[in-house]
Amino acid sequence: MKLKSTAILILVFLMTFSIQANVKPSPEWGPTGHRVVGKIADSYLKGSTKRAIKKLLKNHTLAFVSTYADEIKADKRYAEFYAWHYVNMEADQTYEASTKNPEGDIVTGINHCIAVIQDKTATDADKAFYLKLLIHLIGDIHQPMHAGLADDKGGNDIKVKWMGKNTNLHRVWDSDMINSFDMAYTELALNADALSKEQIKSIESGSVVDWVNESHTLAMSLYKDVKNEDNLGYRYSYDHFKTVRTQLQKGGIRLAKVLNDIF
Repeated sequence: MKLKSTAILILVFLMTFSIQANVKPSPEWGPTGHRVVGKIADSYLKGSTKRAIKKLLKNHTLAFVSTYADEIKADKRYAEFYAWHYVNMEADQTYEASTKNPEGDIVTGINHCIAVIQDKTATDADKAFYLKLLIHLIGDIHQPMHAGLADDKGGNDIKVKWMGKNTNLHRVWDSDMINSFDMAYTELALNADALSKEQIKSIESGSVVDWVNESHTLAMSLYKDVKNEDNLGYRYSYDHFKTVRTQLQKGGIRLAKVLNDIF
């Protein structure tokens, strides 16, 4: 009888452990991607910009606050900001020619954040709030599926498998590839490509709208490689993870450019 009870307890423990071990965090670029953008941006900030940001964020780093805009999605009081994370367009359409979302989009969101931060009458609390959003949104612009097609909600409706597990194309680019690479955000930032001054200037050039159009063009090329029910994995990562790293680096450099211009 004792042996039977012990066996049952062991079985329950193993089942519980197995369930817990397979729990995956929901995709929120994911947290790691946003932190990479923040960490890279930090190395391109001017001293005066760093001091102003440090004061507003109360010593918190760009990487630390970069996920804030995703964290507040759980709070219905911030529902008005959800549409700011993306802009969906028709195939090969420019942002300028696209039908605008009446609830706003990533371009209107970024512009609003910048306006509040630059407003001399705004409180430090408001400036800090919109600075956190801005840091996140500049990162989102560089995840190509955040500027994907309206028809499939930026790849969310393209159901695929990643390493045999159900996911969607948006999530593959948000977090699946990055998580599978299994590097901390600090390691990914530290291993960003060495760039010349000319390359950095080229990345910094253009406007927010130009960067959105660039991501949309990239998204259009990515759609050609995937169809519903594809099983993606090592080969897909081999073909595309370099692009992920490039987009994260561009996001960091451009975030720093925007922040240096503001402060």
